[in-house]
Amino acid sequence: MRNKEFLLDLNPKRSPVRFIFSHSALREGWDNPNVFQICTLKKSSSEVRKRQEVGRGLRLCVNQDGERMDANILGNDVHSVNVLTVIASESYDSFAKALQSEIAEAVSNRPVAVTADLFKGKTISDIQGNKLLVDDKIAGFIYFDMVVNGYVDRNGSLTDKYYEDKANNSIKMSEEIDDYTVSIISIVDSIYDSRTMLPENARDKNVELQIDPDKLKMPEFKSLWEKISPKSIYIVDFDTKELIEKAISSLNRNLHVSKIFFKVETGEMNDIKSKDVLLEGGAFKKTISATYNSQRKIWVSNSVKYDLVGKLVAETGLTRKAIVDILVGIEKNVFDQFKNNPEEFIIKAGDLINDEKAIAIIQHITYEKLDECYDTDIFTEITIKGKLGTNAMKVRKHLYDYIVYDSINERDFAYDLDTNKDVAVYVKLPDRFYISTPVGKYTPDWAIAFSEGSVKHIYFVAETKSSKNSMQLRLIEESKIHCAREHFKAISNGNVIYDVIDNYQSLLEKVMR
Repeated sequence: MRNKEFLLDLNPKRSPVRFIFSHSALREGWDNPNVFQICTLKKSSSEVRKRQEVGRGLRLCVNQDGERMDANILGNDVHSVNVLTVIASESYDSFAKALQSEIAEAVSNRPVAVTADLFKGKTISDIQGNKLLVDDKIAGFIYFDMVVNGYVDRNGSLTDKYYEDKANNSIKMSEEIDDYTVSIISIVDSIYDSRTMLPENARDKNVELQIDPDKLKMPEFKSLWEKISPKSIYIVDFDTKELIEKAISSLNRNLHVSKIFFKVETGEMNDIKSKDVLLEGGAFKKTISATYNSQRKIWVSNSVKYDLVGKLVAETGLTRKAIVDILVGIEKNVFDQFKNNPEEFIIKAGDLINDEKAIAIIQHITYEKLDECYDTDIFTEITIKGKLGTNAMKVRKHLYDYIVYDSINERDFAYDLDTNKDVAVYVKLPDRFYISTPVGKYTPDWAIAFSEGSVKHIYFVAETKSSKNSMQLRLIEESKIHCAREHFKAISNGNVIYDVIDNYQSLLEKVMR
C-alpha cells in the first residue's frame, strides 16, 4: 500500500498496477478516490456493512494532478464519469436489498420547517414530569413564541439566535408553557438543519473489555472454575470398516452435485428519491439478467488440479486408506458427479462422511479426566473488543465490564443473567477454553455460577441456541454437544450441569430440577 500516488498515473510503464487484492482495506478505511470497480470474492462478514464496503468507491475521483472531478469541472458528465460498479459475491436481490436497507437506516424523514403542525399531537412534559397533550391552541402558542422571540424566520427555518440561546440555556417561552421548555426544544431539534449535522465519531462506541479482578476473586467464581477447568482426553472405539460401509451407503443415497452454472444480474442505482423508495427496494433498477451453464460454454482451466483424496482427508480427519476405500466403493454414476462440480462434490461428500462419523462418535466415545487444568490467564491475556449497540453492552455480573454477543438471542440471554438475583457471576467463555473432540475443538458459550441455596444445581455450563430442537442441529454440532456432556460428566462427577438451552427460562428449568 506504499507509493499510492502512483495509482493515479495513467502511464502503464510508470504505474502498471490495475488490480488490487485486498484483505482488510475495505474495513479499515483505505482512502483511494479512484476506485471504479469492486469485486467481492467472499461474502462480507457481519462487521462490514454494505455502505462501508461500497463507500470506498463512492468518492469523487481525481485526475493525475489530484484535481477532484466534480460538477465544477465535468458539468453534466460528473455522474457518467463517477460510476462505481460492484461485482457482488451474492445474489443481486440480496445485495440490492441489503444496501438499500442500510442507506435507509441513515436517512431520516425529518421535517424541514417549524410550523404549528410540528407540535400538534405531541406529548410534552414539565419539570415535575407532568404530561400535556399539545392541541391546536397550545401548538399555536408555542409557534407564536418561537416567532416573537426571533427563533424562527419567515421560511420556518431556525435562526442563529435560537442556537445561541440554546447554547446558553436561555431559551425563552411564555409563562404558560415555560415549564415545558425542555420538551419543546427536543421537538424543535427534530428539524433538519445542516448546522446540526456534525459527523458521528463511530469510534466513540468502541469498547475493549476489561476483566473485573474482584469477580475473579469471588468464592462463587473460584469454585466454578475449579470444577470446569480440568482438561480431558477422549477415546473412540468404533469399527472403521462399519464406518466405511455406512459412508458408502450414505453417499450413494444422498450425494447430489449440481452442474456448474452462474447467473449474472445487473442493476443500477442512479439516485435516491426518498427514504420510502429505499425501504421499498425501488432505488435499484435491474437491467440485465442471464444464466450461463455447460450448454453456453463455461470454460474451466484444465490446469486446475484437485487432490480429491487429500481434500476429503482434511475435511473428515479419516486416513487416506479409508477415504480411498469409500471412493472406490461408491457407485460410478455418483463418483462421476465429481467432474461436473469438483468443489461442491468435495464439500457435500465431506459433510455426508462427517455425519456418519458423528453418529459413530456419539455411540462409542468416552472421556477421561487429566491432571492438567486451564489457568485463568485465558481470560486476562486476551483482547476482546466490541461496539456498543451493535454487538456489545454494559453488564454487572459478567467477569468483564462489558459483554460481546454473537446474536440477539445471546444478548437477551446475557441481559436476563445480569438482572437475575439468583446469578452470582457468569462469563462468556473465550475460544481458548475448549473441549477436544474427534470432529474439532468445541467451546461452550457460557459458564454460570448461581448463589448457593437459590437453585438445586449451582454450577452450569450452557450452549445457547435459538431452538433447542436437536433435529435442527447438524450431526457434527450434535456430536460436539454430546462430547461436551461426556467431558463434563468425567471431570466434575455430576457437580457441573451442561446442556443446550434457548433462553433463560429453559436454564431455570434445568437448574431447578
